[in-house]
Amino acid sequence: MIDQKLFIGSHAPYWHNRSSLSERSLHVMLAALPAAVYGIFQYGASALAVLALSVSCAMIWELGMNLVSKRPIGIGNGNAAVIGLLLGMLLPASTPWWAVLAGTFVAVIVGKEIFGGTGCNPLNPALMSVAILTLSWKYLLDFNAALVDYDLGYNMVFPLSAVKIFGAEAAGGYDLWAMFLGCQSGGVGTAFGLGLVAGGLYLILRDQIRWEIPVSFIAAVLVTALLFHLADPEKYAGPLFHLFAGYTLIGAFFLLTDDASSPVNVVPMFIYGAGAGILTVLIRNIGAFADGTVFAVLLMNVANPLLDKIRPKALGREI
Repeated sequence: MIDQKLFIGSHAPYWHNRSSLSERSLHVMLAALPAAVYGIFQYGASALAVLALSVSCAMIWELGMNLVSKRPIGIGNGNAAVIGLLLGMLLPASTPWWAVLAGTFVAVIVGKEIFGGTGCNPLNPALMSVAILTLSWKYLLDFNAALVDYDLGYNMVFPLSAVKIFGAEAAGGYDLWAMFLGCQSGGVGTAFGLGLVAGGLYLILRDQIRWEIPVSFIAAVLVTALLFHLADPEKYAGPLFHLFAGYTLIGAFFLLTDDASSPVNVVPMFIYGAGAGILTVLIRNIGAFADGTVFAVLLMNVANPLLDKIRPKALGREI
């Protein structure tokens, strides 16, 4: 009888830091907690409802898909919960229940399970869902319209929309430090920049994400925004405004760093982050959407397999 061996090839990521997937998911949720809690404090029970429904629906969709496809039950690893939490943080507090239901279906079933499950998704599932919701029901992600009934005591016009319509002069109506501390409209968990930065640093220090991607992304956003601002100060806002507004900080630490859809080699990480940063500002300033982070990250997700072909030279010598 022939002794045959079965070789199994697994999907990225291959970076091993001695932690389990469930442990990583727990760390990500802990890191996202300050921004999420601030969103609940800012918007009240409606924000809590969006987050709770998003997390629970994501887990239910994954459980159902596992049962239908007869795969091992995977909700215990927390990946579906992370997807649901990040999606809920990106949505406005007024998002209707059916949109959360549809969004989690797209994120978990279409964005992850169809491609093979955890670790096989080529695109960030939460961002893929937000992109489809934006293209299908644009008014859902129009923060000015969605949050019109909330009176939080400060300028509630979505900062990036204001600059898109009125130019750089509109940016003067926003206190940058106040924006960093959460005094701006947006998604449930995207306004509190300080909490997002703290969570990102926690993940870096715990070796859950690599610093190369967020640093290169933030640097590219700042440099690209500065070049636009220097070219036309009356039309384009400054770099710090772009850093603190919209999805920039949650994108840097929680969305770009998704294991399966981001590079595993160092040089590609820098290119990947920088490319996303440049595209973010380009879409914001000359594109059709007020916030270009979602589509910028998805475009770089698509480029990821090509970027990861840039690998360090193998050890040893040619014979």
